[in-house]
Amino acid sequence: MQDHIYKVVELVGSSDSSIEDAINAAIARAHGTLRHLRWFEVVETRGHIENGKVAHYQVRLKVGFTMEDAG
Repeated sequence: MQDHIYKVVELVGSSDSSIEDAINAAIARAHGTLRHLRWFEVVETRGHIENGKVAHYQVRLKVGFTMEDAG
């Protein structure tokens, strides 16, 4: 049985349209530089207000990925 060991990084995604888009933007960007992404956890959700309306959403994530074998 192979051990399930993960490296965890923290990311912040943002979007002017939705929390889901902010999450997807962060994951898509991480996918460009990290391999073997496996899971994410939303740690914090916040946003920016302009003129009494939500201007953008910001989501802080922990993202886990498996590391390649050394050797």
